[in-house]
Amino acid sequence: MLKKRLAAANKDVLVDMVKMVQGRRMKGSKGGWEEFLNFHDRKFGASLNDPKRRSADDMVSFLETFTEEADIMFLERVLQYLLNREATMLELNKNGTTDREKLVLLTYVHPEYASSYFFSSYDEDWVVTSMGNLSKSNKMLAVDCEMVMCEDGTQPPVKVCVVDENLEVKLDKLVNPNKPVKDYKTEFHGITAKDLEGVTCSLADVQKSMKKLLSHGTILIGHSLNCDLRALKLDHARVIDTSLIFKRADGKRPSLSQVCKAVLKHDVREEGAEHNCPDDAGAAMKLVLAKLRTGFDEVIKRDDDLSKQLLLHGIPNCVSKEELRGIFLEGSAVVLKPSYKEGKRYYSANAIFKDQHEAHDTFLSMQGEEEDDRNGLRQKLISVQLKNGKSARFYMRKMVKDDDSPVLDSFRKKQTQEVEPSNEECNYILKKNSDDSDHAKITLHDGTHNFSGSPFKFEKYWFFEDSFFEVD
Repeated sequence: MLKKRLAAANKDVLVDMVKMVQGRRMKGSKGGWEEFLNFHDRKFGASLNDPKRRSADDMVSFLETFTEEADIMFLERVLQYLLNREATMLELNKNGTTDREKLVLLTYVHPEYASSYFFSSYDEDWVVTSMGNLSKSNKMLAVDCEMVMCEDGTQPPVKVCVVDENLEVKLDKLVNPNKPVKDYKTEFHGITAKDLEGVTCSLADVQKSMKKLLSHGTILIGHSLNCDLRALKLDHARVIDTSLIFKRADGKRPSLSQVCKAVLKHDVREEGAEHNCPDDAGAAMKLVLAKLRTGFDEVIKRDDDLSKQLLLHGIPNCVSKEELRGIFLEGSAVVLKPSYKEGKRYYSANAIFKDQHEAHDTFLSMQGEEEDDRNGLRQKLISVQLKNGKSARFYMRKMVKDDDSPVLDSFRKKQTQEVEPSNEECNYILKKNSDDSDHAKITLHDGTHNFSGSPFKFEKYWFFEDSFFEVD
């Protein structure tokens, strides 16, 4: 089956497959790519190792040297991943594209799409949906998930809800993470350990249900949908992300609340109410339907007062929320909103105060070296004492300049709540090898750990394990 699909694939798809195989240092019965070339091509051998300069037959022959079941499964997933995107782009570029497909295209062309939607979907526990016959369906579904933080650093879903265009619930399930939970995040969604007692539905069960719902190219909608898909370990090509198709003046992604207030003239939920899966999924669907009706193109105004917030970033995962709260005065009414990332060693948190004066006074009272970040925002490197007697350091940063001038944060590609350790904590060095323009060595360092390896290049991006770098 794989041989037939490889033979039918176009050259660009084969090039990307070979590069992904190179990036994982995979070896078939004739070795890796360069070893294969030395065996396969007695004239040029590995001296002509750029896949783009090789024939489709050469690449197919190389990929057919992988005969182990695990390797074949990996190649099938990679091929499906690439074919899905190719089919979607071909469909979107056709004349007569529907308004719904135009919103899919609007998601695709957003500058943050590539970094947000590049998943490790070729791994065995992921599900890649089949595009099927795109002409059979143009229906839309919206999804929302509630997640927990597990002890291994992953964030599996514990509740999944899907609604259709009529806001009828098509799927509403509690999901057992089947692993030790570090933080249930009950304050966000209300789900407790007791709620999950006796729950037998697994992630695999939900994936099976989702795959059935998304057959024949159904368009999937969500707000910051990449987060839901990553939690579900589900790769679906035809998506509309409402955090990407609606614009905010400062270039950042608008929150679901901000878009609902601007477009629907009401908030997602009452102030202080817990997240609710059906409501959030339904809100995303309503936004898309409103966009289709009115073509809403206004810039979303920022209604949150950033002056009364401080951003804590580069926080080591070993720091608990209780320990983090310990840096503030006892009795402080500050609200902490942590933002974790699966597989990352750091997290960030927004500290929200009653007014800008309390935020300003808190920043001044903190002991630590003060400096400007790359956008001219004041920040301090502060320390917190942990329960085990050790200490941890992270940054506390203002959200606005002292003169209240706007900050065009074009460098940061993540939402304010999702900032990675900045240049002071996490830098990278990219050096191209002189003998191969499509390979590089990347060294990452954050002052404590060092990483190096051979990434692979896909279009204008370099990928290193789960890390992603854009190179001009």
